[in-house]
Amino acid sequence: MNKSVSNKYEETTVSSQSIFQGRMISLQVDTVKLPNGETATREIVRHPGAVAVLALTEDRMLVVEQYRKPLEKSQVEIPAGKLEPGEDPMEAAKRELEEETGYRTDSLKHLCSFYTSPGFADEILHLYVAEQLEKGEVHLDEDEFLDCESITLEQAQQYIREQRISDAKTITAVYAWQVYKLTGSF
Repeated sequence: MNKSVSNKYEETTVSSQSIFQGRMISLQVDTVKLPNGETATREIVRHPGAVAVLALTEDRMLVVEQYRKPLEKSQVEIPAGKLEPGEDPMEAAKRELEEETGYRTDSLKHLCSFYTSPGFADEILHLYVAEQLEKGEVHLDEDEFLDCESITLEQAQQYIREQRISDAKTITAVYAWQVYKLTGSF
């Protein structure tokens, strides 16, 4: 996504301090000059970006259920994962689809890209739709434990009501699928 060239609300960085460097994220605290000349601090999570796949087969959506430690509960989500440094998002989407579900495809279409939490993080998520799926083998990461299933649109809507699906990427995918079923296009 493009950054704004000039903005009357722009905050200029005065200083930046790295607080934490992890495997998936880093945290920094910036001191910024506000448009009114005052200063403030901003806590910023840096993330390399991610991909997610709305994978459709036989009028069903592939989802994975896995435990999410920050929420202290299991969630049903579409296949997704972190971008590796320099990795093409479409290739990452193919990789994540196969790793988590065992399905492969050469037919991916970019639906949209969005920032997950722009108030404190720079993570951008690229959402793709995949059809014409071919069954392969699951290749989970060594610290990844999940179950894959295929669900109908009605089941997905029920999971949202039950909060078994409660993440933005999966809810966005379900709504995109609903629009597709109503209009015939994404």
